[in-house]
Amino acid sequence: MADTPSPSPTAAAASAVAGSGSVSTPLLRRRGSYTRSMSHARDELGSFRSCLRWMCVDHSDSSSPALSWLVFASLAVAVPAAARAAFPRRAYDTQVQSSLTLSAALSYATLYTLVRRRGLRRLLYLDRLRHDSQDVRAGYIVELAGSFRLLGCFVLPCFLADAAYKVYWYCAARPFVNAPWWVPVACCGLEMASWIYRTALFFMACVLFRTICFLQILRMTGFARDVGQCADVAAVLRQHRRIRVQLRQISHRYRRFILYALILVTVSQFTALLAATRPHAQVNLATAGELALCSVSLVTGLLICLHSAAKITHKTQSITSVAAAWHADATINSLDRDQENPRTPSRAYLLQQHAPASPFSPGKAYLQQQQQHAPASPFSAASASSGEDSDDDDESRSEDSVDTSRFASFQVTNISFQKRQALVTYLENNRAGITVFGFVVDRTWLHALFMIEFSLVMWLLGKTIGIS
Repeated sequence: MADTPSPSPTAAAASAVAGSGSVSTPLLRRRGSYTRSMSHARDELGSFRSCLRWMCVDHSDSSSPALSWLVFASLAVAVPAAARAAFPRRAYDTQVQSSLTLSAALSYATLYTLVRRRGLRRLLYLDRLRHDSQDVRAGYIVELAGSFRLLGCFVLPCFLADAAYKVYWYCAARPFVNAPWWVPVACCGLEMASWIYRTALFFMACVLFRTICFLQILRMTGFARDVGQCADVAAVLRQHRRIRVQLRQISHRYRRFILYALILVTVSQFTALLAATRPHAQVNLATAGELALCSVSLVTGLLICLHSAAKITHKTQSITSVAAAWHADATINSLDRDQENPRTPSRAYLLQQHAPASPFSPGKAYLQQQQQHAPASPFSAASASSGEDSDDDDESRSEDSVDTSRFASFQVTNISFQKRQALVTYLENNRAGITVFGFVVDRTWLHALFMIEFSLVMWLLGKTIGIS
């Protein structure tokens, strides 16, 4: 996918030379040579593109959108509807199929919009990594490779559990008594394909959001580590604004997905709870196993998104305390240095130490003698020096002159203090993070959400089974 113009001729020549001797071309190069802006077939995005292609969400050519919509309509809509119409009614099947289909539709619409509009490289902010440090790029490569292991850790257990449940149900219910053996096998395979397709779509959108958030967490970790070592306040401010802009972009792209997923999972869980607690409801592993598996899958995907958003918000807001500690440490250290060196050498002292050995210029002994006979009070010194000759006036003027180096040092220290104070004030009033239509997704927001959900659950249980 080409998101930006082609690289420079020097970088292209270097890529050609490097590509002639190796099988794959690295996606993230060193900081000095990271100028490539186009994806290759075997770079680190190959796994993402292969996954999207197998899920029929990759729209890199003209024929992909039609195939993608056809596969989605078949596996997410047609197969569950046909199974419900053809097979005997299963307990809680309506809640399970509707929840999975709606979550798959939400995830498909999100992935379709993001990948088609921006491309995979821009969506994962790979075109911006040339401005980051080597540690951030190396950590992001590891995270890209580990994202599919995480996706497999969520999808594979759900698929195995659903496959075991489907095989048990087909063997126990026997929906096709007089049909050939391959008919129930094909129907069971289609149902399992529909389940894993819808579940993988939902987990793919959640893991993709987690991967993008992890990049910002890496940046904020490096930013917090380097903020105390950077003497340029303007550079720190520019870096924080850059991260804040990208967080605003991420929030704008995923706010609808997070909000709709939260509403969908909440409604799904309350519907399942209401169906399971109704009078004469049969709740056991054979009847409610698929409902429990669907609930666990949806709640896990939602928790992935909320945890990633809250973590990056917490990491971003902790920068304020790091900057405040840096400001306090720099201020205290500057005051300690000023107390250890209360004043810089005066001009008269420098003249005394570097007095020329000329017969026409006063020597060190003469200057020491003049200093011994000098009055202690500055006012008496001023009155005593009023009747001296021009040479004494020049010397007294040099002794009473203002020490400009001392004031210059104080001015520089005061300006640095004001810059640091302005940076801390800016960070306190501009706390970045993942937002959902203006609401910051942090731990306080999660605690409030948990209390609301828990209150609704207890209210529903009080209405159904009498818990008070």
